[in-house]
Amino acid sequence: MNSHEIDYFLHGDDMQFVEIELDPHESVIAEAGGMMMMEEGIEMETIFGDGAQSGPKGLFGKLMGAGKRVLTGESLFMTVFTNQGAGKRRVSFASPYPGKIIPMDLSELNGKVICQKDAFLCAAKGVSVGIDFQRRLGTGFFGGEGFIMQKLEGDGLAFLHAGGTIYKRELRPGEMLRIDTGCLVAMTKDIDYNIEYVGKIKTALFGGEGLFYATLRGPGTVWVQSLPFSRLADRIFANAPGGKSTGEGSMLGALGDLLNGDD
Repeated sequence: MNSHEIDYFLHGDDMQFVEIELDPHESVIAEAGGMMMMEEGIEMETIFGDGAQSGPKGLFGKLMGAGKRVLTGESLFMTVFTNQGAGKRRVSFASPYPGKIIPMDLSELNGKVICQKDAFLCAAKGVSVGIDFQRRLGTGFFGGEGFIMQKLEGDGLAFLHAGGTIYKRELRPGEMLRIDTGCLVAMTKDIDYNIEYVGKIKTALFGGEGLFYATLRGPGTVWVQSLPFSRLADRIFANAPGGKSTGEGSMLGALGDLLNGDD
């Protein structure tokens, strides 16, 4: 095993946090700001890159790893939490918004999972957090979550967070599923992923669902969230004093507000 073998406990229902149990000298990596609490004996270290135990060494390698994280919109830094005590110690990480935490054993998923750029929460030391370039340019220009998505590689445990209810779907070879781009959380590496136009101008202009959706073809596993944070934030903004919603992905903007009778 290249990754550290960690144990974990999930607490809560819709406002979850994950508690990681570390043996002496075991470590877990996490996004900066994700830590909720930790016991005595756990030490933190801020690092460039993803903390993987293999890969390019030296300053140049670290800068390359950090640069990849910038492309996904994440922080330059990650934090490593290591148990320096004599017995088992625990450190906990919380989701940044209401939803679920999804534990994934990469050794059972052929060593790689592709996820939206802000889904990663924490992972065992040794899991590599990088970027995944989709093969089709249309994905990059119109995909919502972007041409650049995160990839998690290794043989250890990783934890993703997503909003609302999480739906796990197994796709058979050739089976196709269309998903709102914001609702896609993660997929296994064999999924064929593309972005397609909705096909009808009337639907694009007045449907409020946006111009494009994600098309996924099996075989493989897909994780879908029922409440993307962008949708939640849009509704909160729309109901705030002076706030207005343009509809998720809608082209209408102010014209739509006029048609709806808004001032």
